[in-house]
Amino acid sequence: MLNAAIFVIFPLCLAMTAFSDMLTMKIPNRVSVILVLSFIVIAPFTGMGLIGFGWHVLAAALVFLGCFTLFALNIMGGGDAKVLAASALWFGYGVDLVVFLGTVGMLGGFLALIVLMIRANQNILLVSPIRIPMHFFQARAGIPYGMAIGLAAFLTYPESELFRAAVERLQ
Repeated sequence: MLNAAIFVIFPLCLAMTAFSDMLTMKIPNRVSVILVLSFIVIAPFTGMGLIGFGWHVLAAALVFLGCFTLFALNIMGGGDAKVLAASALWFGYGVDLVVFLGTVGMLGGFLALIVLMIRANQNILLVSPIRIPMHFFQARAGIPYGMAIGLAAFLTYPESELFRAAVERLQ
């Protein structure tokens, strides 16, 4: 049951993050709440000690502080900041978190280029049979970075310490 929770909860929440942000430009608060609460419930059963748990909380706090700063400067959306901090709780303080955040940054930059190309070619795309949500055409709508966060999670989570420990317990 514990392994199933580790394999399902985090990826499902990040998939919801990506699709919700892509379709509505909003990330529901419940996604971040579920990520935080489920980690708090799961962590003691993984054999994680109090010090290890503290490092995970520190990672989330530092990411939240950085993201809140970006939010205050109007560089990042509030939903993105909350879900990144909640995701950091699952990765912990270490190389796994750095890889995750670096992947988010690279995919976010790539996503920004795609959105800019969509906006530059909106006259062609609006009459094409390809269905693209209208907020992709609005400059003030911003960039749905939840898509990059979700994809980065899927790419990096299988290499995280928490996920690898769950795989080892299966063997």
